[in-house]
Amino acid sequence: MPRKTNTEKKGDRNGRGRSSSEPRTPRPKPKIEFTIDALDFKNTNLLRTFVTDQGRLLPRKYTGLPAHYQRRLSRAVKRARQMLLMK
Repeated sequence: MPRKTNTEKKGDRNGRGRSSSEPRTPRPKPKIEFTIDALDFKNTNLLRTFVTDQGRLLPRKYTGLPAHYQRRLSRAVKRARQMLLMK
């Protein structure tokens, strides 16, 4: 059976995507208003701002945190879950 070929051109995608003349707006960088010492498993009010309603951690793309802050955040949330301070 012959293989179906894609006759659609790369630039013609039913209006999806951006054109090359339209510039991408940069994502605003949030200001970090806490120290790395504040990222503690006992500080549940701060940790809840980085967790969804279902209890999932938000990725760095949405939090805008540096990598070492994000790693500390994930560790703190996991510890708070084990101590039953968070769901």
